[in-house]
Amino acid sequence: MFHRVWSQIYRLLYLPSHIIIEGDPIDIIIGRNCYFEKGVRISNKSGGKIEIGENNVFLTGVILATYGGAINIGNNCSFNPYCVIYGHGGLWIGNYVRIATHTIIIPANHIFESRDLPITKQGLTKKGIRIGDDVWIGANVTILDNVIVGKGCVIGAGAVVNKNTSDFGVYGGVPSKQIGKR
Repeated sequence: MFHRVWSQIYRLLYLPSHIIIEGDPIDIIIGRNCYFEKGVRISNKSGGKIEIGENNVFLTGVILATYGGAINIGNNCSFNPYCVIYGHGGLWIGNYVRIATHTIIIPANHIFESRDLPITKQGLTKKGIRIGDDVWIGANVTILDNVIVGKGCVIGAGAVVNKNTSDFGVYGGVPSKQIGKR
């Protein structure tokens, strides 16, 4: 309880006013020594929780939006400009994760099995995404629902990750496939 209260006091006193925070601030916890550039948006207005560890960097235009799920970010991570990070089915990001510009992480997917219903009326899968420690995600990567990115992975620029990756693997392509090991 003390940690939650202190996190809220810290956030209110030390976060720059140019960060856009939407939703219930009691469910947005931000650790110490985080850096936020102008235009970062943190939203849980659809419900859900956001927990950000310590020593993280969020550059211009990053969006963190729960869409009713949870976003949990470890320590010492960086999010470069215009990353879109959603939480629908739950998102867990480990420590020392580097995410390059224009990356999209979406722990949800549209269901489209029926031809008799519009896709928008068929619902979503919300299985979640887990990203291990010490991962580097290149520019313009998309990570889709129901994926585990293994510890120490490198995901090459432009990849679409739709399946689990092995620890310390190097992946690239659309859809992504293993192209090496660290």
